[in-house]
Amino acid sequence: MRPAVFLDRDGTLIAEVGHLGDPSRASLLPGVPAALRRLRDAGYALVVVTNQGGVARGLFGEEAVRAVNARVAELLGEEAVLVDGWYYCPHHPEFSGACECRKPEPGMLRRAARELGLDLSASWMVGDHTGDAEAGRRAGARAIVVRTGHGLLPGSDHDPGPDVPVVDDLAAAAELILGGS
Repeated sequence: MRPAVFLDRDGTLIAEVGHLGDPSRASLLPGVPAALRRLRDAGYALVVVTNQGGVARGLFGEEAVRAVNARVAELLGEEAVLVDGWYYCPHHPEFSGACECRKPEPGMLRRAARELGLDLSASWMVGDHTGDAEAGRRAGARAIVVRTGHGLLPGSDHDPGPDVPVVDDLAAAAELILGGS
């Protein structure tokens, strides 16, 4: 079993644009490919775990989610970055009821760990929202929150707490992970 870095998609890997159902609107955030290459070179599996409540809301279908994921994979591939797994939750509690996969629940991380042979206790979850951090903690991984999406501020309603570092971007998260802190 190997460690992984679980990554939120919108606001962490790509620009946050709201409910994204159009692949042509996907654009990588600065520094993402280099940060992901560093993590992969250090032996981490890279796994995207993303809530896509727009499906439950009827804004777009699951085929749109898969198309956006494919576009992001293509953009990363152009930068010589391979993602080991892509997982998404199409649910939203207000529209489809509760589920085990929507972050902050750890279902996507646990499923990926089973399917890809990952060690959750040696893994990290990186996202732009407190729900990302909570999913990581509930799965037994460590968590980091980046400011590139929802712009979290210490002391706000979205403060992930003192045990979760908040850093500027994925490059800073990779530095923290690789530093062993």
